Amino acid sequence: MAAGVDDIAIYIPRLYLDATDFAEARGLDPVKLQKGLGVSQMSIVDSNQDPACLAANACLKIMQKNKLSPEDIGRLYVSTESAFDESKAMNSYVIGMLEQVYGQGAFEHCGGVETKFACVSGSYALYDNTNWIRAGEAEGKAALVVVSDIAKYDMGSSGEMTQGAGAVVMLLNDNPRLLAFDPKVTATSIKDEYDFYRPFGKETPIVHGQYSNLLYMIQVRKALEAYKKKVISSGLIKIEPGETILDHMDYIHMHLPYSNMGKKALAYLVRHEWRQLPRWKRILQEIGMEEPVPKDPRGTIESVLSDEEFMAKDHEFTKLFSKTPEYQEVYESKLASSLIASTMIGNLYTASLYLGFRSSLEFEYQKGINLDGKRVGFGSYGSGSSAMVFSGVIQPEYEQVVKDMNLEVEVGQRRKLTWDEYEKLHENKLRPDQSMVHSKKEFVLVEVNTEIETRGERRYIFNE
Repeated sequence: MAAGVDDIAIYIPRLYLDATDFAEARGLDPVKLQKGLGVSQMSIVDSNQDPACLAANACLKIMQKNKLSPEDIGRLYVSTESAFDESKAMNSYVIGMLEQVYGQGAFEHCGGVETKFACVSGSYALYDNTNWIRAGEAEGKAALVVVSDIAKYDMGSSGEMTQGAGAVVMLLNDNPRLLAFDPKVTATSIKDEYDFYRPFGKETPIVHGQYSNLLYMIQVRKALEAYKKKVISSGLIKIEPGETILDHMDYIHMHLPYSNMGKKALAYLVRHEWRQLPRWKRILQEIGMEEPVPKDPRGTIESVLSDEEFMAKDHEFTKLFSKTPEYQEVYESKLASSLIASTMIGNLYTASLYLGFRSSLEFEYQKGINLDGKRVGFGSYGSGSSAMVFSGVIQPEYEQVVKDMNLEVEVGQRRKLTWDEYEKLHENKLRPDQSMVHSKKEFVLVEVNTEIETRGERRYIFNE
């Protein structure tokens, strides 16, 4: 049975911080943000928003757009690393909000959980619900998988320049118009790591940036190796001599903590895949230097990062490799369109990979490219750490959905924050009733109880 993504919708907060304003306030070069990281704007949540209402607003959008009733939905999963309750699942908050529109008890039949594994949990949720549909358990009903997060870092930290917020929801069913997932080839890699984590009671994460970036690339590469074995043994793809698995992916989407990380990750995978091919010798001649090797090739990530000579040479090699026509062709045709939305919105944690997918659909379609039958590869990563590589094929009916995609319209009119406003929001100095934007026809947070017996209870309303 086919299963996959029938439609996709996004909800982005109406406030944003301009990267140039951020750079000036922090004494940084704006070029570093805009060219070095690929950040131009960072979405910031208002004082009356949290990850649950972001998710609920995305769900309402996709249900209204597709004229769905609660009876059409059999499962609703929320994937996040911005959870605010260690017991009550976020999907129950989302259902409570949706029932303000659709009626009390309207979703009581709807199963689901909140999933957590840093930025990869949404991919596990997709996999779980896709298999629920394939197994026939859905009995004609659809699933909603919502990835919703607020990427927030300590003031003055290196991560502060890669913030963002938003939710992406995917409607899954057994007759998808957008993308049918390839069965029995999804591959994972998992390892116990402390590259990025958020201890109990801490609002912002502890980040080991360089370590996490390298671990991300290594874990995705391992998952890609496992994926490659599965597609070959299953007969899904036949790799001819001189080819790599990447040659059989028309589009490649990567996890995007910031848009330029996608470029780095793709370059890392392409180098790994091309290294054993005849074309590599020609590319090395173009670059004019040998590919550097660490002093201890089988060493730990720490030993690689501490090898300063290797790190400097590898950085230079990667820059030169990324400028070769061969790599540029791969980057422009397979990845570039997926980065556009990220530069405008920022880091969405679990949602960043799927914002990239949504971005690619719109901007590739605008180029006039026929997307029917194109294979899309996904390189998903979550710190802690796990990677997942999977793929799917764009369906003949894709144009029914993609022709109306307009990122600017979907995001809506936004308001640029002043630095003072940003600091107040970041440091939680404003109450829900002191929000900066008063939106209509969407869910907002109105109260978080502080009384001993009801501490932490949240109340939401639908603004008419």
